Amino acid sequence: MSTIRIQTTQNVSLEYEVASVGDRALAAIIDNLVLFAWIGVVVGLTAYSKASEIVMGSVVIVLCGIPYVFYNLASEILFNGQSIGKKARDIKVVRLDGTPPRFGDYLIRWLLRIVDTVMFSGLVALVVVLANGRGQRIGDIAAGTAVVRVRARQAGGVLAPSFTEPGYVVVFPEAANLADHDVATVRQLLHKAAASENYVLLSELATKVKDLTGIRTDLPDEAFLRTVLRDHAHLAAQESPYA
Repeated sequence: MSTIRIQTTQNVSLEYEVASVGDRALAAIIDNLVLFAWIGVVVGLTAYSKASEIVMGSVVIVLCGIPYVFYNLASEILFNGQSIGKKARDIKVVRLDGTPPRFGDYLIRWLLRIVDTVMFSGLVALVVVLANGRGQRIGDIAAGTAVVRVRARQAGGVLAPSFTEPGYVVVFPEAANLADHDVATVRQLLHKAAASENYVLLSELATKVKDLTGIRTDLPDEAFLRTVLRDHAHLAAQESPYA
């Protein structure tokens, strides 16, 4: 599975799995089913109307045509890079420079869908996505975006941030007061102290973190430090445009 690494505005490096062609195809199928269901509802409700055929025909065209044309653009703008199909497959649109996608990015992707998916029944998009390996069709390349799986993968190494589950509850909100370089130092020293069972270092490190954050707790030093690191990672991820 191909991956891309994105540096967020909080200087946290996140590695994402590129959305597979299968996930993108299934998302498109789900979106089309949603649209067809909507069209079916509109046609069904207007079938028994006593209005003239011309009026009802115009109503059907407006109520079905506009959503069909603008569905992808509107849903990605309103739902932070996801349509119903993308949400069902846990994939979304992100920018490769770490900033949140803007209206112009979504607009470019939408306009170039004509080339990517409408022309040649999606063959162009399939070839381009498979060729570049970064989850990008032509519209993504032009907009500087990619389609990735929602959950980021933790980059390896001692200094890598800990990722938390979606329902994680922050224990120490004051962890947000730690600078990124402080967190990296704490992570490195914690790893060293735990590996060598150096409890003096753990105590000194815990005391320093408490001084920096103003936290007061009776948790054991190692448990406290690991909790602070998880809290900091969770808070940073919540502020990220990809949270």
